[in-house]
Amino acid sequence: MNYYVAEGTTQRGPFNEQELAGVGLKPDMLVWHEGMSQWQPASQVPELQPLLKGQPVSAPAAGPSMTGQMPPYITPSYATPYAAFPPPGDISGKKIAAGVCGILFGTFGVHKFIVGLTGGAVTMLVVSLACAAAAPFTCGVTLLAVPVMHIIGIIEGIIYLTKSDADFYQTYIVQKRQWF
Repeated sequence: MNYYVAEGTTQRGPFNEQELAGVGLKPDMLVWHEGMSQWQPASQVPELQPLLKGQPVSAPAAGPSMTGQMPPYITPSYATPYAAFPPPGDISGKKIAAGVCGILFGTFGVHKFIVGLTGGAVTMLVVSLACAAAAPFTCGVTLLAVPVMHIIGIIEGIIYLTKSDADFYQTYIVQKRQWF
């Protein structure tokens, strides 16, 4: 499994588990691998526990004592917004492929299959094929839905291509937004 490591605003990787030991992995360093929804401290990733044995986990700094009140929530040092780190892997290639396919073949939802949004992709495919199949029985009226599906594909393709890699990754890969 390949891991990415974030230190401050710098991302490095991919590293396999053996390479992580040579990188100087610390319990409070942020790590990510394919399948994780967000960056996490290495101390919270079960597969990395053997690499961290004997290393102390840094505790958050204690705030002033507040008698009779709940202490304010202290944001941990590892809770940085995702936008501070570029998306892992070659997300740019997937973004370009999905955008171009949305413009060219948007009628059939191909761009959504590329991104992994199967719900929206199947919807577009079924609507397009069902309307084309029903056209002889409706005097072609159902064919009006096919251009609508294509216009949706064109719009989504343009949106995909104009988003930054980080925004595209966060919106469509992590949050799995189905439409626009």
